[in-house]
Amino acid sequence: MCIAAFIWQAHPLYPLLLLQNRDEYHNRPTKPVAWWDVDGCEILGGRDEVAGGTWLACSRQGRVACLTNVLELHHLPNAKTRGDLPVLFLKSTKSPMEFAQQLITDAHQYKGFNLILADIPSKAMVYASNRPKGDDINIQQVSPGLHVLSNAKLDSPCPKALRLRKSFKQMLNKYGNNEVMVKEMVEKLMEDKVKADKSKLPGICALEWEFELSSIFVETDTPLGLCGTRSTIALTISAGEEVGFYEKYLEKGVWFEKTINYHIQKYI
Repeated sequence: MCIAAFIWQAHPLYPLLLLQNRDEYHNRPTKPVAWWDVDGCEILGGRDEVAGGTWLACSRQGRVACLTNVLELHHLPNAKTRGDLPVLFLKSTKSPMEFAQQLITDAHQYKGFNLILADIPSKAMVYASNRPKGDDINIQQVSPGLHVLSNAKLDSPCPKALRLRKSFKQMLNKYGNNEVMVKEMVEKLMEDKVKADKSKLPGICALEWEFELSSIFVETDTPLGLCGTRSTIALTISAGEEVGFYEKYLEKGVWFEKTINYHIQKYI
């Protein structure tokens, strides 16, 4: 499970400011943020070494893709890898809407996903999800403003999404029109371990499992090993098209930090 909060086209300094926690088993092989080449396209992000995809990444040309899973009881056997979706978008030249519409034909072949697709130069952002099951893929333009994406639909009022929305807004108000301090935002917003009231959980899976996943920062022990937040990313894109990609990640029980900066390049 993962959660992301972002402000889109509504901040004086940042067309996009995004924070995301990635929750996964601690023993799942993963590479931290780095540049990697996919069919000649340079992609910046972390990488799942088991399936080969990513949960949040961006391209040299200012395309951004962010993925979260949908909380559900039954999973599709032999499903395609959801982590491939951000990669496919980033190496594509289609607009976010065109790419999302292209997914209509095979979205049912993936487990439940929420996908944010953005192109910074054209100021376009789209949300796509293949849930609820049996429905057509849900595609919508993302309006300017503050949004939270957890394991239900975009801006769904689940407890931890509401909690993150409130704290994110408070911190943005604190900074005002000034530059944000991404490390402070990560520490104060994304390391929140407060769990939800059990009566407010959705009741999709076992209550105790939902309770363990109900905090913004997740850490729990399971029969398959430790599971929870093992990566937090703060992505900033300035009005001058400067990209800052900060990741705090867990590797063999130790937390590390890495920052990569670059300037968006125009298509040739």
